[in-house]
Amino acid sequence: MNKLPKIIELTQLFFKLGCISFGGPAAHIAMMQTEIVDKRKWIDQDEFLDMIGATNLIPGPNSTQMTMHIGHRRAGVLGVLAAGSAFIFPAFLITLAFSYCYVTYGQHPNFKPFIDGIKPAVLAIIFATLWKLAEKAIKTKTLAVIAAAVIIATLLSINEFIAILGGGFMGMLWIHFTAKDKIKNSSAMIITASTTAFASKKSIAAAVGMTTTAIAGASLFKLGLFFLKIAMVLYGSGYVLIAYIEGGLVHELEWLTQQQLLDSVAIGQLTPGPVLTTATVVGYIVLGLPGAIVATLAIFLPSFLLVSILSPVIPKVRKYPLASHFLDAINACSVGLMAAVTYNLTTSTLTHWPSWVIAIAAGIASLKFKVGPLWLVLGGAAAGYFLLPLAA
Repeated sequence: MNKLPKIIELTQLFFKLGCISFGGPAAHIAMMQTEIVDKRKWIDQDEFLDMIGATNLIPGPNSTQMTMHIGHRRAGVLGVLAAGSAFIFPAFLITLAFSYCYVTYGQHPNFKPFIDGIKPAVLAIIFATLWKLAEKAIKTKTLAVIAAAVIIATLLSINEFIAILGGGFMGMLWIHFTAKDKIKNSSAMIITASTTAFASKKSIAAAVGMTTTAIAGASLFKLGLFFLKIAMVLYGSGYVLIAYIEGGLVHELEWLTQQQLLDSVAIGQLTPGPVLTTATVVGYIVLGLPGAIVATLAIFLPSFLLVSILSPVIPKVRKYPLASHFLDAINACSVGLMAAVTYNLTTSTLTHWPSWVIAIAAGIASLKFKVGPLWLVLGGAAAGYFLLPLAA
């Protein structure tokens, strides 16, 4: 059967969604449900929900992988390539344009108040995402302890990949052999645990004598390998990417500053499509256009491969207890990783009263009034323009 008409349909639909899909993964998936289930009736509601579940079983960006699963359902492997590429490409181009403007004009005095106002708003977005993830991922006391252990390990400069994979495997075994006592107020528990860990960071680090060594010399190979490794362990949320970048490119390699990291996240919020286009911005800052291309390919390529290979069988994986326990532990580790990085970003971002005002207002707007990230970023820019000169 000729698959070309279906591939053209997939390309047209997901290119359109790639141009207009603001608001993060939940908003993206809602748009897909409207287009795929309600309007076109390509699949029914139950199959759509099964696909959402499947995206949680493999690492990578959930909403982008949804496009790939739908593409596989319609046109096999070619459908995966068509749907995923069409969704990513517009976001890549728009993000690339923003990245050029940021690198060229970002330090201009006329733009600085806007950018400085965006940073605390982005911090609030990250915190709100962390809170929501904790509510979903920290379901038992065991998972709370696993998350807290990853917080401590991350704040003590343990490599993020070691922390999350080690926590995942050890947590899998622990969960498997212990009872699962449900807990309430998981978000509050994980924030409290991270507060304790953060407060004790300096004294513990001094006791074990841990240090970090900067690696000089950025290269396309190192950049691509860095994002490729992230793509293979990225569970929980696209925002977990921030934790890996902060640990690897800010502290270890020192290719990026924390402020540039927050600016990269802000650009990712201003543009449609996957949150992981933050990698495009980082790549552009580090190594220009070649860096942007390599970073983007590296962060998304594993998803194309994994969905193409595993789409027919992955819905069955969750049925195996050990696999289910591993995924639960990995999700808890992802929350711990984000909590540690949120603290690190807080210390470098909230340095005067206007930044505190913007961050608190954005946090309330996100958690209580469900204001979308795009509007929070724009509001932060406007608030920065008016408030930051008052702190000078």
